[in-house]
Amino acid sequence: MDNVSVVRIFTLSGINETINYRITIFSFTLLYYCVILFFNISLIMIIILDENLHEPMYILLCSFCINGIYGTTGFYPKFLLDLLSATQEISYEGCLLQAFIMYSFACCDLSILAVMAYDRYLAICRPLHYHSFMTKRRLSRLVVFSWLTPFCIFSISILLTSTLKLCGSKIQKLFCVNWIIVQLACPDTDTVSSTIISYATIFIYVSHGFFIVWTYMHLIRTCVRSKDDRVKFMQTCVPHLVSLITFLVVIVFDLMYMRFGSTDLPQSLQNIIAIEFLLIPPVMNPLIYGLKLTKIRNRILGLVYVERK
Repeated sequence: MDNVSVVRIFTLSGINETINYRITIFSFTLLYYCVILFFNISLIMIIILDENLHEPMYILLCSFCINGIYGTTGFYPKFLLDLLSATQEISYEGCLLQAFIMYSFACCDLSILAVMAYDRYLAICRPLHYHSFMTKRRLSRLVVFSWLTPFCIFSISILLTSTLKLCGSKIQKLFCVNWIIVQLACPDTDTVSSTIISYATIFIYVSHGFFIVWTYMHLIRTCVRSKDDRVKFMQTCVPHLVSLITFLVVIVFDLMYMRFGSTDLPQSLQNIIAIEFLLIPPVMNPLIYGLKLTKIRNRILGLVYVERK
């Protein structure tokens, strides 16, 4: 058995079954990654350059898109390189870094969605107090909170993982995941601290989920009473709800499969399940917000019109 002194390289074995289709997969993956970058960067630039969009909702959306770029960049470049390589390996340090990026990206998404839900709650349920509550200072604190919380939690988690003595170096996925690295720990290694951090993380983000449910209970109750509020809800909250539901479905499905799923499924299907959260939300989020939010849609149509002239 290997121990921590010699496990300096991990093997990513999830790509093995696709060896006969590597060029095709590489081409489609590169195209898809370019699409992700184009949609997210375009939306970020539109929000930054248009002063009319310097409002809390759009700034949070900008943060959402930046996180999408951050998370996908932690996966796609390495995956594309692996498709062109004879061996799919990653250094010990690189594996820990990638695991950190994957987890912090997913949890940062949920934190931003929670802050966006709070913003919509204030805008619709407390419209007279919205500007006094959602000041630039408070907005800055909320944005920092949505990024700093997952970064701090997973910095501790990865630091604890780095102290484990490992007895294996084979990862049955396309990318590194902290939970699988912990599973490679030797039988006599103490993993209690990592387990405690895992449960603490679950508690924190389940609390995020309950907070979002609480805000939407109030939003729906308020919108039932007013036609104007219903219109505002449909324009600004529906994209948020679609993003939230999509995120929860792909993340929960992946987590449940990773912990309790059968390994008898074909590797290609396991790969698709594993990267759903890197495939669907990063493209869908800028698309649905760009098409649904009136100010952004009008700005995009204005740019298209100017280009045609």
